[in-house]
Amino acid sequence: MERQKRHTKKYSFRQPVLKELRNLTSYVLDPLGFKARYGKLLPLLTTQIDEGLMGTLVQFYDPLYHCFSFPNFQLLPTLEEYAHLVGIPILDQVPFSGLESILTSREIADLLHIDESLVKAHMTTKGGIQGLPSEFLIAQATVYGKAMSEDAFEAIFVLLIYGIFSVLNPVPTLLGDTYFSLHLRNAKGGGAIVCCLPLLYKWFISHLPQTITFKENKGCLRWSTRLMSLTNDDISWYDRVYDGVQIIDSCGEFSNVPLLGTCGGISYNPILARHQLGFPLKDKPNNILLQGVFFQEGKDPQGLKARMVRACRKIHKKGRNELGPKNCIALEPYTTWVRKRASEYLMHYDYPRPTPLVVAGPSTLPNQGVIDDPNDAWTSLLPQSSKFWKRRYDRLAKDKADMEAAYEREIKRLCASRLPASRASRDP
Repeated sequence: MERQKRHTKKYSFRQPVLKELRNLTSYVLDPLGFKARYGKLLPLLTTQIDEGLMGTLVQFYDPLYHCFSFPNFQLLPTLEEYAHLVGIPILDQVPFSGLESILTSREIADLLHIDESLVKAHMTTKGGIQGLPSEFLIAQATVYGKAMSEDAFEAIFVLLIYGIFSVLNPVPTLLGDTYFSLHLRNAKGGGAIVCCLPLLYKWFISHLPQTITFKENKGCLRWSTRLMSLTNDDISWYDRVYDGVQIIDSCGEFSNVPLLGTCGGISYNPILARHQLGFPLKDKPNNILLQGVFFQEGKDPQGLKARMVRACRKIHKKGRNELGPKNCIALEPYTTWVRKRASEYLMHYDYPRPTPLVVAGPSTLPNQGVIDDPNDAWTSLLPQSSKFWKRRYDRLAKDKADMEAAYEREIKRLCASRLPASRASRDP
């Protein structure tokens, strides 16, 4: 009997200024210092994404449980994984909520080192939100980059990456935007997904099989066939970097974790991701713990936004004391529940035949694995062109010239201060 299938949906990914942001990375003269201040943003920008893989992944989004449901397992990005990939810790403070006081033109000018008159002239309103156009900010960042004005360049560059001024606790916002856009476009039957796609891509490939056979794909199988053939045993579930991590399990009144993005809010279910952080999945999860909430900005009759903001002030974490020793297993009661859900929800694609048909597809898996070398091997991803090194040389030459000029001024000052005393000693 032929299996029923759901129809695939047509998705795209909106990355309006990614190319321009990649070009701006050449103005970062101190990559290691930049990483210490802002995390692993530079390797994210230079990540080469397989959009065929991502276009297939989003077909598996499950709107009921806010995760990716496959025939034999589930995967979902977590706060802890995003924090590791970005290199920025999750702070015990409320993330961006949109309830922050609106910055004045003077405050924005001070933050970005731009004349207030320019801020006022270019400020626009789109979708009820005030902001500065990316084209204007890219032009300003380029000017400061060429002038080697590090503070001013970095202030604008980081704003272009995050899209918000509040960057003290960006991880929940990045994850919130990912879930929000996936859920919204799924509900609307397709469309443009707006999120940090390189981050979602790096998260997903970190869980794909690490075997040579899967990476090389000598049979040139489509991504749909390759993903549908995976089982719970094939997935790379756990990385030892999470050994000492406690899971953010719930917040405030919510039985799961509410996330506030720039366009609305949504909840996600850490109980389904325990396998990814080293803990066992033993049984079918309680449906009460999986209650999904979602709202769009400006469409919030239940007052979810205010409730989420309050909940983010009271974070509940779980670790080994509550969840037991780490053994990274999935027991039969849980996997039976997952298979039942997959059967009810239906898959978009056929299960692989014993001898799959060879069709056109990517020959290898690009960027497999996440670069996280303690010696910062990721800096090799940066554009090391002659232009980059010339700017680095010019910056050092300018610093040297400034130091020499300061030295000369100090010598002249000391000589001038001693001159009257010398003359006085020679007077009769």
